[in-house]
Amino acid sequence: MPAFGLIGLTLKHSFSQTYFSQKFANLDLSDHRYELFELPAITALPALLAREPELRGLNVTIPYKEQVWPFLNEVAPSAARVGAVNVIEFAAEGRLIGHNTDYIGFRDSLRGFLPRPVPPGLRALVLGSGGASKAVEVALRELGISYWVVSRNPMGSGLTYQELTPTVLADHPLIINTTPLGTYPDTEQCPPLNYAALTPRHYLYDLIYNPSETEFMKRGQAAGAHTKNGFEMLCIQAEEAWKIWNR
Repeated sequence: MPAFGLIGLTLKHSFSQTYFSQKFANLDLSDHRYELFELPAITALPALLAREPELRGLNVTIPYKEQVWPFLNEVAPSAARVGAVNVIEFAAEGRLIGHNTDYIGFRDSLRGFLPRPVPPGLRALVLGSGGASKAVEVALRELGISYWVVSRNPMGSGLTYQELTPTVLADHPLIINTTPLGTYPDTEQCPPLNYAALTPRHYLYDLIYNPSETEFMKRGQAAGAHTKNGFEMLCIQAEEAWKIWNR
């Protein structure tokens, strides 16, 4: 029975198993399965691979998108470009190849979210500096959108949340949450922004998809901002992963 799955630290929020199980049913692939593998540390990956010899592909989520690199035989250009891996291809002779489909999912989903044509000189704030942030940065560069990365601690080339004044927020209509703040079950959390400074000119994109409407999105909506969650991004990146596993 060909097996696929997702590795991460905590996977209670994930829809990946539901997504692929439905996909297998639609394709009449009753012999395929998709499992969730919670690993206490990335060092547990070799034991998982030994325990699951039928694995044909894996997705990777927080916090292992960068930590998984030493366990791979090769990194595809997409992952090298992003600096993070969210898909593992099981190639010939047991070789593990890391890919990144997150940036494709975000890029294509963002295109449909922003107004057409995209306002010239549109600028963005990317909340968070982890593996998901890196995928978003690559997509923004492809789309020609300048941005600042925002983190809790000072960065050489980024901003802190304390520096997000009303003027900075006004100058950056696109705000993307790449942090896990607000993910189920901690749905009351959200990035520490001055939400009162948001306006109907703002576009808030949350990579979180569970819950479908996060606190970040709710507060943006209260200010009249446009909002979108990460479910479409999940679907697009999953389809790209399926192509990699079946080529």
